[in-house]
Amino acid sequence: MGRSSLGAFEQLVLLAVLRLQEEAYAVSIVNEIRERTSRDASLASIYVVLGRLESKGHLTSSVDDSTSGRGGRRRRFYRATPAAIEALRASHAALRSLWDGLGVITD
Repeated sequence: MGRSSLGAFEQLVLLAVLRLQEEAYAVSIVNEIRERTSRDASLASIYVVLGRLESKGHLTSSVDDSTSGRGGRRRRFYRATPAAIEALRASHAALRSLWDGLGVITD
């Protein structure tokens, strides 16, 4: 499975990044995952996965300008790379293949 294979939580994070587009930063990613999956994701776990996905080449990031409304803290925004899209497609295809023929679960 190599470097581009994705774990389940990595898939959730990447899908949240894709949904959020220009608003994809750690807190918004946590909120998106919670809202769409009812899964309680901690901010710490999101940061770990974001770092891992960035090191795999699936994400790029940039930091915005600090604002007084945030106490001078800057946000790091994430964007999915073409490699992320390819890895998500491969993961989706693998899961579809495994689900095929399991009528007892899908019916």
